[in-house]
This record gives sequence, C-alpha cells and structure tokens, in this order.
Amino acid sequence: MVKVAIFDYGAGNIFSLKSSLEKNDAEVDVITDLNHGSNYSGLLLPGVGNFDPAIHSLNSSKKAFADIVKNQIPVLGICLGMEMFFEKSEEGKESGLGVLEGEVILLPNKFKIPHMGWNDLQIKKPSKLLEGVKEGSWVYFVHSYSAKPKNPDIVKADSDYGISVPAVIESGSLFGTQFHPEKSSKVGSIMIKNFLRECKK
Repeated sequence: MVKVAIFDYGAGNIFSLKSSLEKNDAEVDVITDLNHGSNYSGLLLPGVGNFDPAIHSLNSSKKAFADIVKNQIPVLGICLGMEMFFEKSEEGKESGLGVLEGEVILLPNKFKIPHMGWNDLQIKKPSKLLEGVKEGSWVYFVHSYSAKPKNPDIVKADSDYGISVPAVIESGSLFGTQFHPEKSSKVGSIMIKNFLRECKK
C-alpha cells in the first residue's frame, strides 16, 4: 500500500479527494506541515482556497517543499494546487512556489466566473497521468484562473472553451490538473490510479 499526504490549507473540505485515494488503495494522511513530507511516497496539493492564503499556509514549509521536488517525490497539484506551482498569479500578490516557470491568469471576462462544469480533454502529448484516458474524455472544472506556462511542452492536455485552457501539466515528478479528478468519475479515478502508480516507483 502506498502512503501519500494531502496538504490542508484550512480552506475547505478535502474529504472527496481523501476518499478517492483510499478507494484506490492508498494510505492517506492530511497534514498542515511539510517538514515530514519526505516520509511519504507522494504529495497532493488540493484545489480548494485562494492563492495568497494558500501560499501563506505553505510559507513555513517552502524549503521542505523544495526538497520534496528535488528528491523527485511525485506531487499532484489540483486546480489551485497546480496554480501554486508557478511564479505568480493574478489572484494574489504573493509569489508562487516557483517550481515551474510561468504565471496564472484570470479567465477572460466573456466567461461566467468561476467557470463550473464538465469539459472534454484534448490530449496533446504522451502523459503518465493520462495513460488509459481516451481523447475527448469529460472532466469536472471549477475555476476562475488558468495557467500560462513559459514552456508549452509541459501542457499534456487542454480544454477548449473558445480559448484553449491548459488542463493537464506534467514536468518530471510534478503533475497538475486544472480540473478536479476526484470529482471526475471513472476518468478521474484512472488519473488518481496513475498518480499512485508513480508514487510506488
């Protein structure tokens, strides 16, 4: 059984993510400090909250997070969790974790914000997270911002709202989804399984 940790920003209910991981045979701890993060085979940054308060909650653990990334422990960032990988966000004034180059921008005002609902995935490049996921699979989004990576090669799938929104990013041991796999039915469960498989390696 693989042991993973969910970092809790204190911003919302992460029960559905914990439940989804446990259904896929993971042992899950919910933690508020990353200083023992190396005790786990994987880390999840969930998708609930606002950018600056979430970054604040990680401030005392920034070096520990850098060590997790350096040691190539798989990290899955979901929605806000993925957005925090980047250098900055239009949602806040704080610097992001900066483990990926790029920024996070507000969705265009022609969209109802937050954008909520099911959208299909357009798979662009091979991805460990997306193994077994079919082109055009539907996943559940709730977001007001989207990632704008400096390196487009890390975007493995996007979703088309009339503009192209990066939906899955992957770079080394860093995995990110703009949508919520834990709320995306069987398709999301495949991705959770794939992430846990990476954690076992």
